[in-house]
Amino acid sequence: MVCTGAKSENDSLLAARKYARMIQKLGNEVTFKEFKIQNIVGSCDVKFPIKLDELLTAHKRYCSYEPEMFPGLIYKMQSPKIVLLIFVSGKLVLTGAKTKDDINEAFENIYNVLLTCKKTN
Repeated sequence: MVCTGAKSENDSLLAARKYARMIQKLGNEVTFKEFKIQNIVGSCDVKFPIKLDELLTAHKRYCSYEPEMFPGLIYKMQSPKIVLLIFVSGKLVLTGAKTKDDINEAFENIYNVLLTCKKTN
């Protein structure tokens, strides 16, 4: 079973249990086991615009950026193994995390990099 849209790990567990109970009430044999979080997504705003071309040049090994196809730069961080979507507005989406700590660590890793690519007026 896949549960999406939960705002916390606990909400996800609760939703999965409720769904299993509903299937059980329909007369099916259900065993709830091996619950596991597969993907945590986070988003934030660094509150400053970012020069995506400069970020691409400095981190070409980890980035892809094709503004004609998609407005965000895709940054594939190696450790933790997270994919970030970085937009010129300063908004970020972090995905692929297994834990909240992975999200926090990835943000801490990328923040100083983004500061070096901060747009100035």
